[in-house]
Amino acid sequence: MRRSLRWTALAGAVAAGVTLMPAVASATPSSGVSGTIISKTTIAGKDYILRQITIQPGGSTGWHWHDGTLYAYVERGTLTHTDADCTTTDVYNGGAVFTEPSGAGNVHIGRNLGTTPLILDVLYVDPAGSPLSEDAPNPGCGFQ
Repeated sequence: MRRSLRWTALAGAVAAGVTLMPAVASATPSSGVSGTIISKTTIAGKDYILRQITIQPGGSTGWHWHDGTLYAYVERGTLTHTDADCTTTDVYNGGAVFTEPSGAGNVHIGRNLGTTPLILDVLYVDPAGSPLSEDAPNPGCGFQ
């Protein structure tokens, strides 16, 4: 009985602490994005994932960053890529190649501001077991 009361009290304290914690800024969700993993292999602690991503007109990846480096090819359409300082860093058209560096200091968003679907072929080189991206809140830009 004593053990049960102790666990109940501990569970209540944890629940109260979680309820009283300050809210954290919410991540921005992607919209109009779909992706298909073409291949995946792990070598020497690194995941190599080839993925095709489609972003519909008006869609975006949402604000995010990556644990590893990405190598991308724009198969079709135009990608507008913006960093956390809210300045458009690059616009990539069909046939362009680019890289995205790793780390939480490299928050960015990819948007399709065009009228046709954007298709990207992306090679993710991540630490083994890492997610493809890490969500981030809007850094204060006037768009999502």
